[in-house]
Formats: sequence, C-alpha cells, structure tokens
Amino acid sequence: MDFAFVSGNPALDLAGTVTSRRDEPIELLAVPADLERWVAECDELPDRVTADSAAFESALSLREAIYRLACDRVLDRPFDPGGLEIVNNAAAGPMPAIELSDAGLRMSGDLRAVLSQIARSAVAVLADPGARLKECGRTGCTRIYLDRSRGARRTWCGMDECGNRVKAAAYRARRRALATAEGNGSEGTA
Repeated sequence: MDFAFVSGNPALDLAGTVTSRRDEPIELLAVPADLERWVAECDELPDRVTADSAAFESALSLREAIYRLACDRVLDRPFDPGGLEIVNNAAAGPMPAIELSDAGLRMSGDLRAVLSQIARSAVAVLADPGARLKECGRTGCTRIYLDRSRGARRTWCGMDECGNRVKAAAYRARRRALATAEGNGSEGTA
C-alpha cells in the first residue's frame, strides 16, 4: 500500500492510515514494519526508526486518539478526555534531534521521539483556533485535513485519489443522464 501525505500535518496523515473508517475500514499499518515505512516516507520525521510490538501499539493508540480529537474539532464538540491524555502524554516525550549541514536538515531519533513529534504536531494544529480542519468531501473517505487553500474552498483531502474519483464519477453520471435523456427523447418523437 502507498501512503498519502495530503493532510497538511503529520499527525493528521498518521490518523489517515485507516481509510474508509465508517464503511469498510482499511488498515494501512498492519504490522510494525508498515509503521517504520510510514515514518521513513514522512518528510517531517526521522527516516530510520524501528518499531517493536509495544511501540507499534503505542503508535496505533496515538493515531486513534488524534483521529478522535480531530473529529471533535471538526464537529465543534469538547475534546475526548481519553484522547487528550494519550496525546498530551506522548507530546511530553523526547524530541528528535536535528542537525544542519550543507546537505540540509537531518533529523534523528527513536520511535518514542517520533511519536512525541507527531503528538506535538497534533497539539499545535488542534489548539490553533485559525486552523481550518475539514473531513474529505468524497463519500466514504474519512481523512481529516488542514485546509490552507485560498478562501478555504478545498473539498477533498487530495486530488490524486479523492478529487479525481469524485470528478470522474460526476462525469460518468452526466454522461449517463445525457444518454438517458437522449434515449427518452427519441422515443417521444417516434
């Protein structure tokens, strides 16, 4: 499975590793190696971490807490106390080390530091009253994203997956409606 980093925030991208949560959830992080690969592919995190079973379960717990809190924010309701506790505890952990060189920024740290960085990212976006969090407009997609578009007009989590699907479905529906209208029109004239 390919991971999508379209939410505008690593914490929201982590929450998006379960797709179609309301219909038929698809788990993208089935084993610790999937989490290691996700972290390596996320530009804002260290690229080399290892995950044992306990750390993997902590990551999944953090992911679900972030998702619940993001839903709370989108729906303008009080934050889930259990989710707050999980995110705040993770945010209190160690931070990844950063190093500047001629090649650019290099980040390093273990999975605990990565989870702390993700939790702090969640805290920053969820605490920001100006952050425009939205759920994807494609039926079945439950990804929550940060809308930074001009005029807050973004509708889908990403064009490559959801936007193209919605546009293609709308095009097919228009074609079917046109074909049906033409078919009904020819019967009436005969």
